[in-house]
Amino acid sequence: MIPYGRQDITDADVAAVVEALRSDFITQGERVPAFERRLCEYTGAAHGVTANSATSCLHIACLALGLGPGDTLWSPPVTFVASTNCALYCGAGVEFVDVDPLTANIDPDRLASRLDAAAAEGRLPRALVVVHMGGAPCDMARIAPLARRHGVAVIEDASHAVGARYADGGIVGGGQHADITIFSFHPVKIITTAEGGLALTNDAELAERMRLYRSHGITRDPARMRGESEGDWYYQQVALGFNYRMTELQAALGISQADRLDAYVTRRNELAARYDAALARMAVTPVTPLAGSRSARHLYIVLVPDSEGGQIRRRVFDAMRAAGIGVNVHYIPVHLQPYYSDLGFRAGDFPGAEHYYRRAISLPLYPGLDEASQDRVIDALGNALDAAGCHGAAA
Repeated sequence: MIPYGRQDITDADVAAVVEALRSDFITQGERVPAFERRLCEYTGAAHGVTANSATSCLHIACLALGLGPGDTLWSPPVTFVASTNCALYCGAGVEFVDVDPLTANIDPDRLASRLDAAAAEGRLPRALVVVHMGGAPCDMARIAPLARRHGVAVIEDASHAVGARYADGGIVGGGQHADITIFSFHPVKIITTAEGGLALTNDAELAERMRLYRSHGITRDPARMRGESEGDWYYQQVALGFNYRMTELQAALGISQADRLDAYVTRRNELAARYDAALARMAVTPVTPLAGSRSARHLYIVLVPDSEGGQIRRRVFDAMRAAGIGVNVHYIPVHLQPYYSDLGFRAGDFPGAEHYYRRAISLPLYPGLDEASQDRVIDALGNALDAAGCHGAAA
């Protein structure tokens, strides 16, 4: 089976983790802050706060921004559930802004009208999560000013977009368009720490709050204590925090992987270009990045012809799996999940997301995918489309 995604682990990565294992500290040592600095240097962000997952980073980002009961977070429905669960963890509510079904990214026009209506009704969200779906940056040059005009904090869920660039040339994570940006280092992402995440910000106070929440709400900083410190051993719990820390082993792997970050993104884009050329003659529409931007190409998503209930997508998906191609679907819109149905969301609420979902299939894409294997994927897709009665190029 050719998987849709796969980590790339080298001898250098293994050596870095072994060196960490043999060091004095395997949980809280020098490698975690070194990894944070490495990604800050790469993106230009002032502060980086690692955690044991991107989900944990989303949670502490919401806490740092003060999200709580009575507040609302907005998100696109086409994302992994963590993008909205983070608000529920804080006791806040969730609403969705529909996507452009051809990009799977949040639709700036819909966002603008929703924000204006919410402002008129006095129910603006405290925060907006913007998801760079598949590694392709959203139109942040339009989205960020809309949020700022209404005083809404912006969290970029850039879990797919490590190494991506906006249409204006800026590196995702640099903080020019968001209060906090979140990266993921899951094995199928651009670089991996096995599990792990990073929150980037240019706001020193937000960074300090996130550090506090990731480690039990405990501080050793006398400036944050109540009363005087009793000595070098002394600490205080000043908030209700969590044990979300990254280990030295994870950070060692991340530092080693970061040496190849740009090479990985380049290779992913080369493979995506081969798909683009080969699929131009098929009845699919690739989800394409915003003009002028550089996608990190975490995913290569194609849209098959639409059909009621997504029967065409199901037939193509099943045929490719039967041919040994590990296609996947990213994602089931969050508002269609049973838990969110219990919160009052219904099918039909967000037609752009549902139109996208009925058509979407993620093809294998990872740096170690060789061209012969990619050709197998292309041939299998063509055969599956033919078998489903989808002939010729997309309209």
